[in-house]
Amino acid sequence: MARSPGAELALLLLGGFQSMVDDVHGELARRGHPGVRASHEFALRAIDEGADTASELGRRLSVSKQGAARTIAALEKLGYVEREDDPSDGRLKRLRVTGRGHDMMTLGASLFDDVRERWAAHMGLAQLESLETHLARFVAGRPSSVDAAARLNEDLGEVT
Repeated sequence: MARSPGAELALLLLGGFQSMVDDVHGELARRGHPGVRASHEFALRAIDEGADTASELGRRLSVSKQGAARTIAALEKLGYVEREDDPSDGRLKRLRVTGRGHDMMTLGASLFDDVRERWAAHMGLAQLESLETHLARFVAGRPSSVDAAARLNEDLGEVT
């Protein structure tokens, strides 16, 4: 059975996303950050933006509290987050991105820029910018990219 043009476009967009992520994760591993997954990067960004408990992280990423707890455990094991006692409520542990976590996010952002530059060299900067403009219009008013990416991970059954 032939795929519909719409389904083909969706698969191409997903493949483009995965290609970028695979390139970045491979280079991150070579530079001392093995084991990073897309969901880890999304979680770190959410924590850095204020999602400092497992419950809040779960809400921000549209995953269960248990799913958020698994992600937090993986991030702790990688040295990207720490839990600190909440000064006003001893029962709470607040999440904080470590220096190593910030270094990985900074390096990851730079590596995504490198991939974008390679794509621009391959297809032409004007065409890439046109593609970005069109995609930005299509996603305007939708949930943040972090939220959308977390939903994609959940839809695809990514395990942290």
